[in-house]
Amino acid sequence: MNDLLIVLCTFPDLGKARETATVLVESQLAACVNLIPAIESIYRWQGKVETSAEVLAIFKTTPAAWPLFESRLQELHPYDVPEIVALRPEQVAKSYAQWAGECVIV
Repeated sequence: MNDLLIVLCTFPDLGKARETATVLVESQLAACVNLIPAIESIYRWQGKVETSAEVLAIFKTTPAAWPLFESRLQELHPYDVPEIVALRPEQVAKSYAQWAGECVIV
């Protein structure tokens, strides 16, 4: 059974992304977070097309933790409308999914 969620979330800078990732891993709502700095986002906000340098965070969590994870991420995030997109991978190595499940406590 695949009990892993991959959550994509962008942040305005590496410091805020790192701080948020650390809180969520320390509180055992995420097993792991990869931070990818220096992405460029182009989006529509309040009727205008905007361009921003951002950091992409890739969180690994579980479906069981999702309600608490999502709520806490919303609280910690500096944006009014943060990008929080959860994907359920079709295939995950059994050992990795097991490790992630052991790291995330709900």
